[in-house]
Amino acid sequence: MTHELLTIGRISVDIYPNDIGVGLEDVNSFGKYLGGSPSNVAVAAARHGRRTGVITRTGDDAFGTYLHRELHKFSVDDTFVTPVPGLQTPVTFCAIKPATDEFPLYFYGRFPTAPDLQIEAEELDLGAIRNAGIFWSTVTGLCQEPSRSAHLAAHQARPRTGLGQGQFTVLDLDYRPMFWASEEEARAQVARILPHVTVAIGNDRECAVAVGEGTPDEQADRLLAAGVEIAVVKLGAEGVMAKTRTERVVSAPVPVETLNGLGAGDSFGGAFCHGLLSGWPLEQVLDYANAAGAIVASRLSCADAMPTPDEVTSLLAERGRAVPATGSGASQLATEGAAL
Repeated sequence: MTHELLTIGRISVDIYPNDIGVGLEDVNSFGKYLGGSPSNVAVAAARHGRRTGVITRTGDDAFGTYLHRELHKFSVDDTFVTPVPGLQTPVTFCAIKPATDEFPLYFYGRFPTAPDLQIEAEELDLGAIRNAGIFWSTVTGLCQEPSRSAHLAAHQARPRTGLGQGQFTVLDLDYRPMFWASEEEARAQVARILPHVTVAIGNDRECAVAVGEGTPDEQADRLLAAGVEIAVVKLGAEGVMAKTRTERVVSAPVPVETLNGLGAGDSFGGAFCHGLLSGWPLEQVLDYANAAGAIVASRLSCADAMPTPDEVTSLLAERGRAVPATGSGASQLATEGAAL
C-alpha cells in the first residue's frame, strides 16, 4: 500500500482524568486513549479519509497490544509498529484545568529512553517512506540515538520536490525541553533536517528553538531560507500564518469553548495534510486545519476526538468561513509550485 501520509515517532497511552478542573492528586477515575503526536496526526488524517500509517515502537506488553488495537480501530496501518524487548510502552498522564488554561503532561516510561526512540535506520522501509504522499516527523524524534539517525536516513530517502509536485515532507517543530540537554542541541539537530523538509510547522517558542528569536515573519523567512517551501507559524490568539516565497496568508482562530487544549495541534496537522493532498489553496488549508484543531480543543480526548470532514465543514459554515471544495482540481499551491 502507498500511504498518503506516513508519520514517524512518538506513541503512548494517554491517561486522561474523568474529573475535570482538579489536580491529579484529586482525580478518582481516568480513561485511556491512544496518544503521541505523530500517531495522533496519522489518526486525524485517517478521519479525513486518507490512507495513513505510522512508524514507531511499543513495549512488548499489554499497553502495546492496546495501541495496535486502537490503530486498527482508526484505520491506521500498523505494519511498521513493532515491540522493543525489555522496554515498557510509555504512559502519559494529563491534568485538565480549562478554567486556568493549564494542561500539564507527566511522562512515564520515556526516561532514560522509550521504545519509539529505539527506531533503527536499518529497519526502515525506505521505499514506503520515499513513496508516501506526505512524510511527517517531529523534532522530538531527533533527541536521541538511534532514532536521530533513523530520522535523518528517512529524510534523505525522500525526493526533494517543490510545491505542486505531489509530495510533501513535513517537520513538526514540536520542541519538548524535558527530552533535550539544551535548546542549542535541539537547534543543531533541526539544522541537519531542515534542508530535507518542504513544510515546517511550529509555534513561536518552537520556531525560536529551530531558527532563533524574532517576529513570526522573521522566523518564517529563516525557515524558507533554510530550504522549506511552506513555513507555518502558529500565532496563538491571533491564529496561524503560512508563508511561501510568493505568498503570505493568515487564518484567524475559530472560537470555541476549550475543554482540553491537548490534541488540537495534532488535529490541525492531520487536517493540514488532508488539505495539502487535496490541492486546496493555502488559505483554505489553514482555515480547515484551524477548524479541525478547534473541534478537538472543545473535546476531552485526542485521538478519539478527531473530527470528520463533515464536522469541520459544518463548523466553518457556522462561523461564516469558506468551505473548501471536495474535488482535487488545479490548486493554487500547484500554480505557485510551477513558478518556483
